[in-house]
Parts: sequence; C-alpha cells; structure tokens
Amino acid sequence: MKKLFQPYNNGTLQLKNHIVMAPMTRSRALGNVPNELMATYYKQRSGAGLIITEGTSPSPEGLGYPRIPGIFTQGQVQGWKLVTNAVHEGGSKIFLQLMHTGRIAHISNLPEGHKVVGLSNIKAIGEIYTDTGMQEYSLPVALDEKGITRVIQDHVDAAKNAIAAGFDGIELHGAHGYLLEQSLNPHVNNRTDNYGGTIVNRSRLTLEIANKVAETIGANKIGIRISPFLTSNDMPAYNETEVHETYVYLATELNRLGIAYLHISDNPGIPEKTHQSIRTAFSNTIIYCNGLTAETAETKLQSGSADLVAFGRSFLANPDFIRRIEKNVPLNEPDYNTLYTPGEQGYTDYPEFN
Repeated sequence: MKKLFQPYNNGTLQLKNHIVMAPMTRSRALGNVPNELMATYYKQRSGAGLIITEGTSPSPEGLGYPRIPGIFTQGQVQGWKLVTNAVHEGGSKIFLQLMHTGRIAHISNLPEGHKVVGLSNIKAIGEIYTDTGMQEYSLPVALDEKGITRVIQDHVDAAKNAIAAGFDGIELHGAHGYLLEQSLNPHVNNRTDNYGGTIVNRSRLTLEIANKVAETIGANKIGIRISPFLTSNDMPAYNETEVHETYVYLATELNRLGIAYLHISDNPGIPEKTHQSIRTAFSNTIIYCNGLTAETAETKLQSGSADLVAFGRSFLANPDFIRRIEKNVPLNEPDYNTLYTPGEQGYTDYPEFN
C-alpha cells in the first residue's frame, strides 16, 4: 500500500493516513460564527487524516476578510463544537488555524469600532474583497507595546477556546503575508523596538506567541505554517541569505520548544539548502503543501523530505478526495466563482463518485 494511505503516528498526531486537508478560506461563517453548513463541509472531507481549518481570527481586529470565523466569543466556541464533533465522528483529527490578517484587511470587513493594525503603519499595495466590491487595503495603525501584548494574549485565549471547542490542536498562521509573517519581513516591519530590526527581534512576536500558547495548551498541540520566499499579499522580497537565516532560526527555536509540526507552504523560490536546513533543524513532523499531486506527494513521503502531505484545492471540489485518488477516479473541477460566496453552492454540493 502507498505510504499516503497508511496510518501516521507521531506524538499527538495519531492519524489514519498521511494526508492533510490544508486550510482554505471559504467565507461561510455568517456573523463570523461557525455553523451547521460548515460542519457538513468539514465532515464531508473527513477522509483526511488531519484537517486544518480555514484561517480563524483570535480577535475582532484580525477579521480582515468578510465572513471568516473567529474564536474569541462563546458563540463561536459553540459553533466550532459542531465542526469538531462532526469531524471526529468521521475519524479525523482537526487543528484550528489561528490567522490574524494584520494589514491585509479592509476596515469595512471588521466589526464596528475596530481598526486595521500592523507591526508598522505601512499600507499593503493592492486590493481586497469586500461585500461592496474590491477596495484598496486600509492603512494600518501600528501596534504599540500594549497592542503587541494584547495580540499575544488574544492568541493564548483563542488557543484555550479552541481546546474548549474540541480541537486537537491549533496552527499558527505564519505565512502568506498575514500578521506573523509581516513581523518577519524587514520591508513591512520597520520597528525600532524589541520587535523590529534583527532576525531575532523580528521573530520575537511569533516565538512569544508560540511559547505562551505552549504554556497554556501544550507544545504538542501546536503547529505553525510558514511560507519562506513567498511574496503573496505584498510581502516584498528581501536578501536571500537573510530569509534563509530567518526560517532556520525559527525552525531551530520551534524545535527547542517541541511543537508538533511545521507546515511549509512550498514554492519554487525556496532554495534546496533552505529545505535541507529546516529539515535538519526541526526534528518533529514536517508537512508540505502546494501544487502536489498524489504521485508527487507519495514521492515526498518516500524520500523523507516530508512526513505528511497537504492538499488544498483538490479538497474544494472533491469531498471524497482520498477515495478518488485511491481508486484513480478523475477529480471534480472547482467552481472558482463560488469560493467565497455564502451558501451551499460550490461548498457542500459537489458530487461524490459511486
């Protein structure tokens, strides 16, 4: 049997196979509260050994997109219980991805009275979807020291809420240009205090959150997603050596902490030496994601470069993705027009094969 379909057992990751459903924003959380429709969506996809949820904000100010869920109210905790119960009934484990969007936001997507924030007051270039159409990103308010402390505590509280909601762990979203990656990038983070300047200082926010969350729920219930060398969401490129050293430092420190996994959003721009150095620095589970097919994923598992493999778009239109690749059945094509619209269409109505 292919390694893809064999059980995976490492610490808290006791999984029925080596396949992970990657986090994907779907914008179905009306009022930012998870619901029965979302529970149906995730249960349909519980063939995966591990499901990582869509990005979920730890606080009102992190809700940069329309209808993304939060985990900072009791109503949201109760809503997520519908999801975790459904996924566990399907025999899968589920981690909640904590995503604070930082400056990748528009103020109209936030609850009234909240502002877009960032490590610095540097506006992102580009536009973001709102329910009244595409708009330029809002200018962020730079977090002061009190604001940084609040962001850290918000993540701690959110992690506690996630465990109360029945999740098996949490994933910190340190990728794709959101708040934690914003802190790492010297062109976006121009602070001159302990959270800016050197690699150690720019890594401080991510590592302090990871440490504080570990003290609260246990390091073995934490993963983190990273995307070295990726420039999405207006992440300006910077010195290759410095990028390499940043992510090797992060991997080393997170390994010392003993977190459950690193989830690497792969891209062709990552040099092989960075892949190898991260693999050397981090001894626990490494998940690879982005552009994998069943064949290339199996190759990564066999080579040992990845311990688990994650699929995103393949799960969008194929709730039975695992059975399809096991049986070599053609995949449904996603309807990209309904990725972020409310309702069942393009969400829970994709056909399964008989």
